[in-house]
Amino acid sequence: MASTYTPLGVELQATGENAGTWGTKTNTNLQIIEQISGGFTQQAVSDSGDTDLSVSDGSTGATLSHRMIEFTGSLTSGRNVTIPIDVQTFYFLKNSTSGSQNVTFKYVSGSGDSVAVAPATTKIVFAAANDGTNPDIVDIGMGDVTLTGSQTLTNKTLTAPKIADAGFIADANGNEQIIFQTTASAVNELEVTNAATGNPPILGASGESNVDVHIKPKGSGETRIGTGAAAATLTTSGAHDLVLDTNSGTNSGTITITDGTNGNINIAPNGDGVAQVGGAAIKVAGKETIWVPAAAMYGATTNPADAQQVETTATRPDMKVLDFDASTDEFAQFSIAMPKSWNEGTITYQVYWTPGSTNTGDCIFGLQAVACADNDTIDVAYGTAVTVTDAGIGTVEDQQISSESGAVTVAGSPAAGELTYFQLYRDANAGGDTFSADARVLGIKIFFTTDAANDA
Repeated sequence: MASTYTPLGVELQATGENAGTWGTKTNTNLQIIEQISGGFTQQAVSDSGDTDLSVSDGSTGATLSHRMIEFTGSLTSGRNVTIPIDVQTFYFLKNSTSGSQNVTFKYVSGSGDSVAVAPATTKIVFAAANDGTNPDIVDIGMGDVTLTGSQTLTNKTLTAPKIADAGFIADANGNEQIIFQTTASAVNELEVTNAATGNPPILGASGESNVDVHIKPKGSGETRIGTGAAAATLTTSGAHDLVLDTNSGTNSGTITITDGTNGNINIAPNGDGVAQVGGAAIKVAGKETIWVPAAAMYGATTNPADAQQVETTATRPDMKVLDFDASTDEFAQFSIAMPKSWNEGTITYQVYWTPGSTNTGDCIFGLQAVACADNDTIDVAYGTAVTVTDAGIGTVEDQQISSESGAVTVAGSPAAGELTYFQLYRDANAGGDTFSADARVLGIKIFFTTDAANDA
């Protein structure tokens, strides 16, 4: 009977055969077994085609009969390395090819599993020979490594290491320093990026297109910045505004620090909220009022309103009024050095008055104004008058307040520091003025808009 051979080339000698050469063949078999158990060899692969590893029956040196195989050569595309369909063993495979291409280890035929060995990586694989037609190459992987005691890894690269849920990195004393928690189906994560000289390292978010970074104190703990040895600065990265809000902007006011030369700090409360300092509202630019009492007005030289002091009842309020006649257009004047914070825009007004009779007809008032600068002539026409209508209330000495007028344009192109002259009148000759008695004006309230914090 002739000798037979295993799939890896070990000779199985027949009884009574090989007289005189049995020792040599046995030594060869032992050498084959030795290279199978712990041998190392290199196998060149190339772009010219796949590499088929074949058995060398009864002799040493076959690549497939080595425990560890290192693939060498230069590739521009992935290539296959194959073994015969009946080989059953395990291998250490290392891809040392250049060109950043995978080497795929598989059986020479069939549709069983194969294993791709990425560039510069090592795989442990098992050639299972588990099917006569479609056997599998199984990726065993490196498995879990359990080390006891203190271990030091020097100059080692960890590729995608996994830490168990709530696992941690310890400090030099073995105490927890960073704890890792997990979320099912996570897609967003933290990135830590180092930096060159003069630049800050970056702790950033990665994953979806827009991802927040959540800094979460425990309980009532605080979020702190700075070193504790100097002032801390919170700033933006680049030329962008800094916006502070609450609850991701839900029902929140904002504080916006505007980037740019002479940039504003804008405090915008939500809804009817107000900006406060120390629990008290901050005075902000916007709509303001000036009260001008009748006592501060004077009748015009032509058709003047009549200044009166009217007693209601002794020891009760007297009324300082200007009486405006029911049949003649009469006028009263006053002047105001408007606040510097005024935006020099239009104004509105309300008339405070009391009827001289129980008549309930409509009374029409008008207001016009002009501003004069230093060295301007005061002999100048007022601007266009704007009127407001208020019906008599029907009771003498009752307080009446008109609605707010439309916008009054101040003539003279007003500017900061100028004096503004006003003229109030009753348009008694207008077809719509039907109030049949004197209209006793107590004063007017002027509404104006500011655009500065103060008059500095």
